[in-house]
Parts: sequence; C-alpha cells; structure tokens
Amino acid sequence: MYNFVMKTFFTLISIIWSLALSGQVQSTAPGSTRNDDPFIKWIATIPGSDAGNTTGFIEMVFNFIVGSDPVEYNNPVNVFADGIQNFLIVNQGNGNILQYLNGKTLLLPAFKHEQSKFPSLVGICSVKSEGILFTDSKLNEVYFLSNDGKHLRIFNDTNSLVRPTGIAYSEMNDEIWVVETGSHQISVFDRNGGRKKIIGRRGNGQLEFNFPTYIWIDSSGRIYIVDSMNFRVQVLSTSGAFISSFGKQGDATGYFARPRGVATDSQGNIYVADALFNAVQIFDGSGKLLYYFGSQGSDKYQFWMPSGIFIDKNDYIYVSDSYNGRVQVFQLVKNNQK
Repeated sequence: MYNFVMKTFFTLISIIWSLALSGQVQSTAPGSTRNDDPFIKWIATIPGSDAGNTTGFIEMVFNFIVGSDPVEYNNPVNVFADGIQNFLIVNQGNGNILQYLNGKTLLLPAFKHEQSKFPSLVGICSVKSEGILFTDSKLNEVYFLSNDGKHLRIFNDTNSLVRPTGIAYSEMNDEIWVVETGSHQISVFDRNGGRKKIIGRRGNGQLEFNFPTYIWIDSSGRIYIVDSMNFRVQVLSTSGAFISSFGKQGDATGYFARPRGVATDSQGNIYVADALFNAVQIFDGSGKLLYYFGSQGSDKYQFWMPSGIFIDKNDYIYVSDSYNGRVQVFQLVKNNQK
C-alpha cells in the first residue's frame, strides 16, 4: 500500500513538473539550432518482460554456461553497457542485477540465491578485466562480482560507508569513487578496497555536497557528481580538485528539480536525467543548456521517473526508465550519420 501511495504521489508531482517544463524551451540539437547539427535518435526499448523472444545459439550457449533463464525486471535504476547487445541492468525492484545479452534478459548466477540480500541497489561500474562493483544504500556496502557472474564478495572490507549510491571507476588512476549520500561525501578506494581519501562535507560551497547521488568519470579522468539537493552538478579533476559546477533549482529547462544520473558523450556534452522533469537535459562542457528530450508518458522518448544513465564508446545512450519498468536506448547521431 505504501509503495502504491508513493508511486501515485510521485506520478502526480512529475506530471506537474512535466507540464511546467513543456513550453519553456523548444528542444534544439546539441551545439546549435541549425538543422544540420547532431540530434538524439531513439533506438530501442528493452521492456521488463522478455515474452515472445526466441533463443538463438549464442543465447543457448550463454544459458548453459551461466545457468540463467530469461527473467523480468520492474524497477531499473542504473545501467552499465559494454555495447548495445550486452549490458547490465540494476534491478532495484527485485534486488538483483540482470544481463541483457543479444535480445535476452538473464539473471546473473550469483543473484539466484542472493535476491533478499539486496534491498536497495543503486550504483554499478566495471573494473577492467576483473568484474563489476555495485552499491546497496541500505546495507551500506560495495560489492564485487566476478566477470563470470558467480563469485560475490564485499569490496570495502572494514571501511564503513553511509548510504553508498553512485560508483565509478577511474581508469586513469586505477581508483574507485563511491558517493556516500548519507554522509555527503565521496570516498576514493584503491582496487583492493582500501580507502585512499575522502572528499567533501555537507554544505553548498565548492567540494561541499547535500545528498549527492550519481557519479560519472569520463575518458579524460574528469569526475561529474550529481549534488542532488544543491540542484547542481559538480565537476572535479582526476585528483579531486574542484573545476566547476552548474545548475540550480527551478521549473524550466536548464534548471534541476530532481537530478539523477549523469554521463558524457564523445563530444564532451553532459547528460543529466531528471526524475521530476521526466527528461534528459544535455549541457555543454561549461554547463550551458543545449538540448533536452523526454516528457511524462510510456511511449518512445517518454519517461516515468528516469534515474541512471550510461553512454558507451559509440554514443549509445541507455536510460533507466524506472517507473515504466524498462530501459530505453538512444544514440547521439552525428552529421555524417544522418
């Protein structure tokens, strides 16, 4: 009953915000309003049900190896992608992580016996050649899962965390950055789970946070942190020094109402999903609004409380459309691809 009431409440709020958002600024292509500039193209919707799919040879081999059958999901909050036919879905609704592989959504083996153990999954990232890391904000832990999906252990060992949410791997420094929403700070770990440093405290100044949530590290090592209740994104250097911030609270495009996931594309544009706007807003590297897409609904280009967002090396954009119980895939289409 509680979940139904809360879902209804947030639906009404998001509709109000979506109506406020519409008509404020017409969607324009990133970088300019010219017709020959890049734009966002809808590619696919991955629903929470695999009904009607057929199993091919690759899927059968995968099922044999990992022992998984197609499963459903109902509240995706994050995505990590290795390509458009192979990505992981953080399924907070059932407390597990799924793999979407060549048209099938499959339960990773470790979660067959661990579903009740993960009440609030949020963040996910990959540690190259080793496995994945994910957070549970209620259990206050970061977990490591091997690449074969079978071996699971606590990553942060004796280091206590307070509501860990977003997580990202810095390939440049071989570090894992974990957002601690409850303590308004960022903890930086080495590959072995040892804490190297803590960044931030509660406040609204530089390197201060108010319930930070999602995080992204781009190919140059620059860090983007969604400072949720300060309604902004803070940008840090690879060492954790403050570079810039952008955003403020408001009910028009270019502002934030309930910022969630953040990611960057190959052109350096910054994407921020907003759960109350039911939209994804795109900013340039300086924080200037370029474009937005999305509205309240369940059709293409529509969202219901979007959360995590991921962009792969080919500029495919994966959005966790949480309350619609699906993942939508888009692509940044460049001029020569039109």
